[in-house]
Amino acid sequence: MTQFSLARLVLPMLVLPVLLMAAPAFADTTIPVRIKDHKFTPAEIVVPANTPVVLNVTNGDNLAEEFDSNELKVEKVIAGGQMGVVRLRPLKPGRYHFMGEYHAKTAQGVVVAR
Repeated sequence: MTQFSLARLVLPMLVLPVLLMAAPAFADTTIPVRIKDHKFTPAEIVVPANTPVVLNVTNGDNLAEEFDSNELKVEKVIAGGQMGVVRLRPLKPGRYHFMGEYHAKTAQGVVVAR
């Protein structure tokens, strides 16, 4: 076996564990959220602090809506009648506001990390 062939076999075995350790751990907690009549339900989403969370956001309206939050550093457009995944990084305890940018007067909510 040549040195090149050996390196092609050994290198992935050395690199893969490092890549897996560096990948963020998501989905210990998954929370369903619904958009209907340009409102989020639940409007207050309680999540465990310091834990990554996935929000499965289903848009029950015919029009697109955006899950948008500067505080959460998230912006996700969800087409009408579709589901989108919003990944939240581990949050310190606190309140983090979000809105639907397309219908900002009615689509309001808050994520509470406890």
